[in-house]
Amino acid sequence: MKTKKLTRLALLTALALIIFIIELQFPDIVPIPGVKLGLANIITVYAVYKYTAKDVFLIVTTRVVLGAIFGGNISALPYSLTGALTCLAGMLLIKRAIPVNFIWLSSIFGAILHNTGQIAAAVLMTGTLTVLSFYPFLIAAGCIAGAFTGICAQLLIKRNITDDKT
Repeated sequence: MKTKKLTRLALLTALALIIFIIELQFPDIVPIPGVKLGLANIITVYAVYKYTAKDVFLIVTTRVVLGAIFGGNISALPYSLTGALTCLAGMLLIKRAIPVNFIWLSSIFGAILHNTGQIAAAVLMTGTLTVLSFYPFLIAAGCIAGAFTGICAQLLIKRNITDDKT
């Protein structure tokens, strides 16, 4: 990996982590566990369309692990990591069908997958299906947040903040 590319990936990871830590300071919008804006996903959506799958995997996993450590919530790591990797896998697949002009749709799809991964992890971790009662609320909130983060990422792509796959 070239130094310039490694530096850009590190900067994107740091930016996503900073956004995540700042967002932790916001009060909860609704009293449902797992509902948040997910502003750090702006970087993920952007990276999916600008970098390779391996590069985005590194950004996402590093951000999630460091976010759990710096945020002081290691117990949330299985939920966050499962959601993030489910989201990433789906977005990498759907990227082939959705052009860059409509990445906000990809972001909505990713948000739905993220929530699905989190709920699946919660069912496995708790051993109960009662957490499924949160799923409809998470999907609705995820669609709204996904549209917002997708539009933000789309604006970044249009501004061409970094060179393509350098």
